[in-house]
Amino acid sequence: MTIPSHLALTAYAGVPQPTAAAPAQGDDDGDAFRQAVVDLTQTMARGEAIARQAMTTGADPHALVTALAQTELAVETAVTVRDRVVEAYQEILRMPV
Repeated sequence: MTIPSHLALTAYAGVPQPTAAAPAQGDDDGDAFRQAVVDLTQTMARGEAIARQAMTTGADPHALVTALAQTELAVETAVTVRDRVVEAYQEILRMPV
């Protein structure tokens, strides 16, 4: 039994074509790391700007304390991540080849 080509083309045209899903923001490890570094940099810059304002113009002390706490948390997080990466690298070096 042969199927006429126009019937086959019509049947294939009705089948939904697979599409590649666009990666969600932050799914790639490189993008997540890049975004973390950008966030750290922005947090530190914001803390420095508020501290500068507090020293020169007498900005809100509450905003200064909040900015310093956020900066401290961001730096502690970055140090923790760095320590974990170093530990993982050391574990790799200790693996027998």
